[in-house]
Amino acid sequence: MTPKKQKTKQEDKSKALSFLKKAEDNFNQMRIALEEENFNAAGTLAVQCAISSADAICVYEKGARSISPDHFDACELVQSITLREAKEKSGSLRRIIAKKNLIQYESRSISKPEAQDIVKKADRFYKWVQSVIEG
Repeated sequence: MTPKKQKTKQEDKSKALSFLKKAEDNFNQMRIALEEENFNAAGTLAVQCAISSADAICVYEKGARSISPDHFDACELVQSITLREAKEKSGSLRRIIAKKNLIQYESRSISKPEAQDIVKKADRFYKWVQSVIEG
């Protein structure tokens, strides 16, 4: 069986900061939404923060980002980065993205503990990316 070809877009590595800025915007609003007990918004912003963070680290390290409609492909791209923590962080990203359908498309709202959990995961992922890019 041949491995699945990842859909990626080449990006100039200097654009990593633009993706990090998007992640930062989502991160800041995610924290506010959680504080205001707007759990659905906090969850949505956590997912967006993680996706933009993944784009930032992939552009920074590989000069490419995933453009696949399947967000799990971004996890594979993160895992392929040569940084020591990449495999672990890819797993964290996978757990965040796994909640996307529940948060954005199911009829029930997410609970406070669910929101707190995904925000914690996104917070850790974002801060890892930020520490790598900003030193």
